[in-house]
Amino acid sequence: MSNPLSRLLDNLFGFGKAWWIEIKTESPNCTYFFGPFNEKAEAQTAQAGYIEDLEQEGAQRIRIDIRRCARPEELTIDNSEDYRRGFSPAFSGQS
Repeated sequence: MSNPLSRLLDNLFGFGKAWWIEIKTESPNCTYFFGPFNEKAEAQTAQAGYIEDLEQEGAQRIRIDIRRCARPEELTIDNSEDYRRGFSPAFSGQS
């Protein structure tokens, strides 16, 4: 676990990058981003709750990636035909 000075230096020289959870589902065909997290361990701890919520919403074939990156432009990306017809994905209210 890093100390506050270490986190500060990491944030200053990390050029705005933080840890994000990227979850892709095949049904619906969506990509969800959850974060930001200061440390990878925080994201790893939180991922189970997001997966559980998506499974309760009926999402299938879930893939997870935890990575350090800049804030995604969109937190929910829906590429399915249903979305184009007017249906919304799980967590679509996030901004």
